Amino acid sequence: MNLQLLQTRLGYTFQDAGLLQQALTHRSHSSVHNERLEFLGDSILNCVVASLLYERYVAIDEGDLSRLRANLVKQQSLYEIAQKLELSNFLRLGEGELKSGGFRRPSILADTLEALLGAIFLDTGFESARAVIRAFYVPILDSVDPQTLGKDAKTLLQEFLQSKKISLPQYNVIATHGAAHSQEFEIECLVPKLGIQVYGRGGSRRAGEQAAAKLALDVAEEALKKAPAAARKSKPRAAQLKLAGIATVQTSEAGNEAARPPKAANK
Repeated sequence: MNLQLLQTRLGYTFQDAGLLQQALTHRSHSSVHNERLEFLGDSILNCVVASLLYERYVAIDEGDLSRLRANLVKQQSLYEIAQKLELSNFLRLGEGELKSGGFRRPSILADTLEALLGAIFLDTGFESARAVIRAFYVPILDSVDPQTLGKDAKTLLQEFLQSKKISLPQYNVIATHGAAHSQEFEIECLVPKLGIQVYGRGGSRRAGEQAAAKLALDVAEEALKKAPAAARKSKPRAAQLKLAGIATVQTSEAGNEAARPPKAANK
């Protein structure tokens, strides 16, 4: 296990090698493990990310800053950073966790990343931990839109339609598939003013609505982008069809009268 390689990727060299070893040690491996370091690192991470957001986004209110921070420090975000570090190659896991694929588990990788931050804090102090966290997050913040980060598809669709003074979408359960314990919901999303009809599927009604909302948002943005400014004041001549689960648009200009597929075909 080449711990120097990990330290190079972190941009930090430990003075106390024992702290690094402990940060990488899962409770399944030994009694000296990383859970207390994880607790400490979680607090430091939240503090530094909050400070970064406060400095960068001077016009964003407290509610949106909280939304951004929650998205940036959630398990999936930490897992993605851990993946870039190839942290799974350095974990110290018990035999059972190794056999069950624990080195790939997002929760273990995210927790270990937090433990490393806690270990850096104990090793040389807050500024060292802050520098490592900033190196992780500044490139991420350079590439995201603070207005949309962390918002779900239904919220984004609603905000988009409201900004265009278009009525809110309608969601309908079209069908359910599978056994009772593993049902999949097929959801229809309608935006009548734009002639949009799309379908989404998910393991719950909410998940299906989110999938349908994402398709509807993509189609609505594309339709309004292409429509002439004058035409935006009237109802566009477009219908949304379901083709192999992908949202597509047909217009009457193409010489085809858009036809909505019978609902029986969607079940």
